[in-house]
Amino acid sequence: MTNSKIIIIGGGLAGLTAAYLLHKKGLGVLVLEASSQLGGRIQTVTGITNVTIEMGATWFGEQHPTLLRFLDELELDFFKQHTKGISLFETMSFVPPQKFEIPDSDEPSYRLAGGTSVLIEKLVSKIGLENIKKNTKIIDIKEKGDQIELTDSNGNTYFTPKVIMTLPPNLAVSTIDYDPKLPESFQDLAQNTHTWMGESIKFAVEYVTPFWRNKQYSGALFSHVGIITEMYDHSTFDNKGFALKGFLNGGTNVLTKEERKEKVLTQLVKYFGAEAENHVEYHEKVWKEDPLAFFSYDSLVLAHKNNGHPEYQKSLYNDKLFFAGSETASQNPGYMDGAIVAAQTIISKFE
Repeated sequence: MTNSKIIIIGGGLAGLTAAYLLHKKGLGVLVLEASSQLGGRIQTVTGITNVTIEMGATWFGEQHPTLLRFLDELELDFFKQHTKGISLFETMSFVPPQKFEIPDSDEPSYRLAGGTSVLIEKLVSKIGLENIKKNTKIIDIKEKGDQIELTDSNGNTYFTPKVIMTLPPNLAVSTIDYDPKLPESFQDLAQNTHTWMGESIKFAVEYVTPFWRNKQYSGALFSHVGIITEMYDHSTFDNKGFALKGFLNGGTNVLTKEERKEKVLTQLVKYFGAEAENHVEYHEKVWKEDPLAFFSYDSLVLAHKNNGHPEYQKSLYNDKLFFAGSETASQNPGYMDGAIVAAQTIISKFE
């Protein structure tokens, strides 16, 4: 199959933003996504009660100006994370959690009205589904003269003058063969670049009512003790769907889902009483287990290591291969803001 369009590998926020910006410039584009779903590390689940639950990217704030401008351009609404009421901080198992209130003066965290996936849906509507191909996992990239030849896992080939790679760098160099091989220094850098959210286990417990609010609790929790390490009220912007959502201790990936669920509910009952047991559904996402989002490191890679490294701003294969995932961004790498910054930085080089 021959294609003269610019090909973007990865249908997450960085990839779809890059496609949107190229489309605005009037340039042909084709997005290739390995999964059956678009969004990458943006994953919004709709619960039984129609509450929207984020298993991936969720919060942003005033420290993310590029994302805020982008949401304004796309005319997407957002709202302030609920923090009103008593929050809990647990330092030791044998001491009751400390109670505190988050001041209104604190810089707010925001969430997208309708779920983070509305951002993905809006970008797809701008790009056009005819310019996106799902279930297409690229396994081979070859430089051939003034073209790049891509091969997917089904044996299909694609030819393009330029490729924009938006996968996390470690995933991109560890799951795709390159000919000629990428510079050894670049491979080493990519394999030692932290994949944001890779070690995270996100969870949510869906409820019919926000019973914690009725007890004057905010739903916010920080713990050095239980399986839940951080948690917030995750109710919808219109207060018609209710949930508690947060992060689990990363080491508990060795447990089964049912074992984690049991420990979560035990911890919530401890804080909020027996009503916490009366849940509608338990949701979770162990990102380490997603082969399309995470590839294990060969050595210890700490959070944010090599994110935003200046080498990622350089092109490869004689200006035909560009890396533009969130981890490559010069500002706020790893975050949604970084994904947009990375896309804008690369697309500024295209005419």
